[in-house]
Amino acid sequence: MFLFVSDAMMSFLGIAFITVMTAAGAAMVFLFKDAMTDRFKRIFLGFAAGVMIAASVWSLLNPAIEEAENLGMIGWIPASIGFLGGGLFLLLVDNLLPHLHIDSDKPEGLRASFKRTTMLVFAVTLHNMPEGLAVGLGFGFALKTGDPAMIASAFGLALGIGLQNFPEGAAISLPLKQEGMKAGKAFFYGSLSGFVEPVFAVVGIILATQLAGILPWFLAFAAGAMIYVVVEELIPEAQLGSHSNIGTIAVMVGFTLMMILDVALG
Repeated sequence: MFLFVSDAMMSFLGIAFITVMTAAGAAMVFLFKDAMTDRFKRIFLGFAAGVMIAASVWSLLNPAIEEAENLGMIGWIPASIGFLGGGLFLLLVDNLLPHLHIDSDKPEGLRASFKRTTMLVFAVTLHNMPEGLAVGLGFGFALKTGDPAMIASAFGLALGIGLQNFPEGAAISLPLKQEGMKAGKAFFYGSLSGFVEPVFAVVGIILATQLAGILPWFLAFAAGAMIYVVVEELIPEAQLGSHSNIGTIAVMVGFTLMMILDVALG
């Protein structure tokens, strides 16, 4: 019982961490007047991409294959189908949900009369969905198995996601302030963009603990959704402008850090 409570507390702390880090990043609006420089944007976007790529492999796809084999399946089948399904789901949502990326004046998705700030938040929220789901599935899988090493691995995933959430929160609050929004309101919107993560984390825990037979499919689904975000959004923006090697190096640093966290803690 004590072990279960301890594992549950670790899960709570991990989910809380990814949420708090987004709010902490958004709080930078109170300290800085200017938006992020292009150089810093490339660094943080590249770092986020590297973290998500490594997390997709070590924290999601590898466990999906192993769990599928433990359930008597051919490991690569649910991993492949779930992975492609996650990418197709994000593609569908990306084309339906009205949203607007920072530094862009052209909305994406279905036409709607939402305010610019609302669509900016939707853009970040869209990309936070698979991150929250991934963290929840990681903790749910660990709680189901009762393996302390799996809990540590899931917490490492939460650490990696949380670290890249910090600049993400700043990346939405600072531009909103530059557009004339008051600091308090910009902070609120920046923090709000991260609230979808704990919601989807809880969904992930429920799926992993209550629907164990389809867990491999959902682990791979989360991986596919994260890779879609990386390839469609993060890496292209990290390579914009001159000296794009900065973004490339940031990808490698983020990948290495997430790999170390997963392997060392797992």
